[in-house]
Amino acid sequence: MNISIRQSIKENFKDSSEDDIKEAIESSKSDQEELTLPGLGVFFEILWNNSSLDEQRKIVDTIKKNI
Repeated sequence: MNISIRQSIKENFKDSSEDDIKEAIESSKSDQEELTLPGLGVFFEILWNNSSLDEQRKIVDTIKKNI
């Protein structure tokens, strides 16, 4: 069986409100369990792929400054 984690996460959140998505992100952060990392990775991938080059530079800069 071939299960796409990306597709599964997108499917699970496709009808979610902005508040639901924000709550999932906040919950993932506070849980500090590695199980939630793939979901955050998919959210980040969506953000990255839909950001301009300038926005991507700002994202990288923010990450770099906070590592």
